[in-house]
This record gives sequence, C-alpha cells and structure tokens, in this order.
Amino acid sequence: MDLVSHTWTQSFLLAGFTTTGALRPLAFLGTLCIYILTLAGNLFIIVLVQADSRLSTPMYFFISVLSFLELWYVSTTVPTLLHTLLHGCSPISPTLCFLQLYVFHSLGMTECYLLGVMALDRYLAICRPLHYNTLMSRQVQLWLAGATWVAGFSAALVPASLTATLPFCLKEVAHYFCDLAPLMRLVCVDTGWHAQVHIAVIGIINACNLVLILGLYGGILRAVLKLPSAASRAKAFSTCSSHITVVVLFFASAFIVYVGPPESRPEGTDKLIALVYTFLTPFLNPVIYTFRNKEEREAVRRVTQSIRAMMKRP
Repeated sequence: MDLVSHTWTQSFLLAGFTTTGALRPLAFLGTLCIYILTLAGNLFIIVLVQADSRLSTPMYFFISVLSFLELWYVSTTVPTLLHTLLHGCSPISPTLCFLQLYVFHSLGMTECYLLGVMALDRYLAICRPLHYNTLMSRQVQLWLAGATWVAGFSAALVPASLTATLPFCLKEVAHYFCDLAPLMRLVCVDTGWHAQVHIAVIGIINACNLVLILGLYGGILRAVLKLPSAASRAKAFSTCSSHITVVVLFFASAFIVYVGPPESRPEGTDKLIALVYTFLTPFLNPVIYTFRNKEEREAVRRVTQSIRAMMKRP
C-alpha cells in the first residue's frame, strides 16, 4: 500500500471487491438492478402509505419513515460499490470519505433508534389498546420520528470526528466505502483507545436499543398469550413478525462488525458482512413489510384498482 501524507492532500483508494474482467460487468449490472429495485420498493411503500387512508396509522407512518431512511442509507454506499465494481480500485477524497463515514453511521444509528420506536408502537397497540390513540397521537409520532434522526446524527459525531483527526500512513481502504474498521487499519498510531470509544458508543447504543426491543416484545408475548382465541393471538403476532425479521437482520450484522476489535476479524470479512445491512436489508424491507403484511397487500390492491379506474375514465 502507498503512503498518504498526514495533511490528507492525497486521496484514499477504495479497493472494493476483486472481480475478473468477465464477471465485472455482470456484477455491476446485478448490483445496479438490485439498487434500482431497492429505491423503487422503498419509494413505493412511502407512496402507498400516503395514498391509502386505511394505512394512516402510527405503525405504517413509522414504516414509511424507515423506508425514507433506507433510500438514503443505501444511496450512501452503493454508488461507491458500483464505481469500484466498474472501474476497480477507486480514489475518494478525504473530505468525501469522512463525510460518507459520518452520514452512513448517522443513518445506521437513526435506524437503530427507529426500530426501538417501532417496537414501542407495537407494545402500546397490543398491551395498551384503550389508550393507544392518545399515547401515539400524530404529534407524538412526529416527535418520536424527529428524535430518532436527531439522536442518530448526534451520536455519529463521536466516532466520525475521532477517526477524522487520526494520522493516516496508508491510503488503500480494504472496503467499497469508508467505514470505521478499514480506516482504522490505515492509521500510523495505536488506535486501541479509539477502538474502545467506538465500541462503547456504537455498542452501548445498539445494546440499549436491543434490550429495549427485547423487553417490549417480552411484554407483547405475555399479553398475546393471555388472549382467549388462537385467531386473535395469530393476528397480534402477525403485526410484529415483519418488524422482528428486520430487527434480527439489522442487529445481528451490526454486532458482528462493530462490537469487537477490528483485528479480531480477517481482512475482507467486514465488506462481505456489510452487504447484509447496507444492501440486502434495505432491499428486503419492502418485501418483508409488503408481502408478509395482509393490510399492505390489500392496500396495494385498492390503489391498483383506483389507478385502473382513473385510467378507464374518458
């Protein structure tokens, strides 16, 4: 690897994935198709929630907020992935690199908080049904959604600013975007203290939200098991299954990559696991929330029928 000056006058190099000449265009086209489908799917959910009045509930409001977040989340990293697949090792300026690092972790922490808020919404809907509309009013929904963004973008300042102030001796980033672990491997000095701070900030935030989600679903489970009929229990569980699936995908990959010293993982592992939460999860979210949700499937049918009726009018 080449040396880079401590004043960052040179660019970092994103190594990306190693692909042969024959596979490179196929990998690029496949990634581009999935990226377009991801944008279309999440945008479709946002439009669907706005277009169908029966989806004007707190649960679908937060799902639409999650879809909006995923639009930005996937767009933070996939363009550089596409560029490295098409052109190989790609330069990126230090300013853009650290900006990408900050925005990526801001959106990731925002999603972490948002998943906790969505679990709270399900808990209130199932365990406090008589007070649900009062507790989760429109004003409360907007406040909670805004708080997740403020908290996420504030928390990400710590790891991003600490990393940006480090002296770098190497410039080849063994990843397809600027992330903490591959950047820390390029630093000239010992990063043990910085790694501990990163683990503390990201680990504590993830752990606290995960404990909150598990506690809320523990309360949901107790409440559901007390329901008199199997049909009512199945209906209650069905409203939570999609959210649980997304939570497992998000937290499992996040803990593997960020909770633990970078040296404990073989080089190249991070970017493979990163595909799960930066690319696969945003792609699957519309599928999970649409095809596994009866109300959204019915909303799709109603909106489709309305569009067909409008097109048939003279």
